Amino acid sequence: MMWVAVAVAGGLGAVVRYLVDLAVSRLAGGRFPWGTVAVNVSGSLVAGLVAGLAISGHLGVEVEVVVAGGFLGAYTTFSTAMVQAAVELRARLRTAAALQLIGTLALAVAAAWLGVTVTS
Repeated sequence: MMWVAVAVAGGLGAVVRYLVDLAVSRLAGGRFPWGTVAVNVSGSLVAGLVAGLAISGHLGVEVEVVVAGGFLGAYTTFSTAMVQAAVELRARLRTAAALQLIGTLALAVAAAWLGVTVTS
């Protein structure tokens, strides 16, 4: 039954990713992939929260697997970020590609750290 819960959570994560990416991209406008950055950073924060709760014993392993492996696995989108950076590089938008890659990494790590810190 666990695989069903992971599959359903993954489906929900994919839908939420699409909606968040669309909303943020419409609000921000422009060519920079703000929606993808927002999805990856917010997903990292939630992953940190889940990890912190699991570390402190406040969250069972089953819930951790469903939320982190299912929902967040489908919600976050590393591959899309890499393709967007490759497209930016191909278009000679080196600064945008570097900002996306380095900025997303720094913000995602900080968000995950914050999540773990406040819950463990």
